[in-house]
Amino acid sequence: MTITQWLIFILIIQVIHGLGTWKLYIKAGRHAWEAFIPIYNAVILMKIINRPWWWTILLFVPIVNLIMLPVVWVETARSFGKNQYVDTFLAIISFGFYNYYLNYVADVTYIENRKLEPKSSSGDWVSSILFAIVAATIVHTYFIQPFTIPSSSLEKSLLVGDFLFVSKFHYGARVPMTTVALPMVHDTIPVLNVKSYLYNDRIEENKTSWKNKLQLPYMRLPGFESIERNDIVVFNQPADTLLDMNDFNPDRNYYKPIDKKTNLVKRCVGIAGDSLEVKDGYVYINGKQNELPDRAKIQFSYNITLKGNVASYQRLMAILKTYDITDTPYQASDEIFVVQATEESSAKLKNHPNIASISRRVTPNEVDGNLFPRVPQYAWNYDNFGPIYIPKKGATVQLNMEVLPLYKRVISEYENNKVTTNGNQILINGQAATSYTFKQDYYWMMGDNRNNSIDARAWGYVPFDHVVGKPVFIWMSWDGLKNPRWDRWFTTVSGAGERTSYLIPFLVLLAAWFGFNAYRKKKRNS
Repeated sequence: MTITQWLIFILIIQVIHGLGTWKLYIKAGRHAWEAFIPIYNAVILMKIINRPWWWTILLFVPIVNLIMLPVVWVETARSFGKNQYVDTFLAIISFGFYNYYLNYVADVTYIENRKLEPKSSSGDWVSSILFAIVAATIVHTYFIQPFTIPSSSLEKSLLVGDFLFVSKFHYGARVPMTTVALPMVHDTIPVLNVKSYLYNDRIEENKTSWKNKLQLPYMRLPGFESIERNDIVVFNQPADTLLDMNDFNPDRNYYKPIDKKTNLVKRCVGIAGDSLEVKDGYVYINGKQNELPDRAKIQFSYNITLKGNVASYQRLMAILKTYDITDTPYQASDEIFVVQATEESSAKLKNHPNIASISRRVTPNEVDGNLFPRVPQYAWNYDNFGPIYIPKKGATVQLNMEVLPLYKRVISEYENNKVTTNGNQILINGQAATSYTFKQDYYWMMGDNRNNSIDARAWGYVPFDHVVGKPVFIWMSWDGLKNPRWDRWFTTVSGAGERTSYLIPFLVLLAAWFGFNAYRKKKRNS
């Protein structure tokens, strides 16, 4: 839905609210017209039901309002003496239209100074749970979101089993676009294995149909920093608009709201306006090799041949572990094993008495047809890719049939235009086009584990509206289910030098806080 459609929808809701409550406003000592004025009517309603004015704000926060609206419906009924379980049930099951019965049929009286405390322990429990969910949803959506590292694409910097806090406010919190969804649940409801939001599951040739769903336009609150080159970023995978994740055909779209696409974490090696090229696995930005932070350790694929008495696969694993190589090798032939390792570790491993040779696997001449943009004239592979230009908001590029594959998905999928061709002529929304000006910034996200990462080389640019946030803190880390990595607990994601764990200071502060509360409670009761 567009902004205009949302404004019309909100005005209709205000009229429905006014028609269903104006007599109740009068019985509460207010004027009938106050029930019809948008936002103001909600402020007055909070006064009528004896709730704080800031509840009004929660009524307009996406997802949170799905919790608050039923609460307000029930509170309205209780303010007019309808506080039985059946009244609560009818208020919720009727989606608030129970107010029409109270407004036009029931003989109700306004209870000005009603008690707000729940009349039972179960009511108190439900109230506490609801507002805990509200508070957690606000924090999760606009401030900090927990995130787990699922893959080894950023191995050495971030490990599988790291639990992160991802800041939403560094780059600006994105307002949820999916308005009808379960709070704090991403794509699928656990156990039930069904979608957590209202959605359209058809393959779309004409995307206008899904725009009629209750989706908010993209909006983002102001942030206090921009994405910088080499930042680690959490974002929604652009290719998650495809029906088959193993088939990155950019012209087959399976609609998924942006904020419900799969969350990924990669390193932003190229920012908007950069020219990027990958040579033998190394990234070059504007002609210069990209310099990574000291905590970042690039890994490549290496061929290993063995000699001497290496009796078992487990023995090889033990050798690799002593050189800080944690990847599980696979056997490429009778004599060659393949492993992911840093240059530093591979150089040291070469001197081991059971290692005959170790060499990098580089594919300078092979063509990988599954890489972006998947057309024959761009004969690229994971080790040698580009050069490409990363689109920048406001920048204009010249269009022709040769460069169109690089920008077609940007222009059509991410910036909502219809792109067609007629011979060598390019048509955008039916008009001939020889150039295009980008509407937002784009980024190039890659893994540090260069030969073991499905990243921008597979699906191309990441639009800024897909950016979720910036990982800032590792609060817990496990190597498997039984082995905690204590040195990674309560450490920062970014920074120079060795990681410093703040676990002990945190535990000391936590113990001090509990002790102070216990002392204060004891003093109050004495």
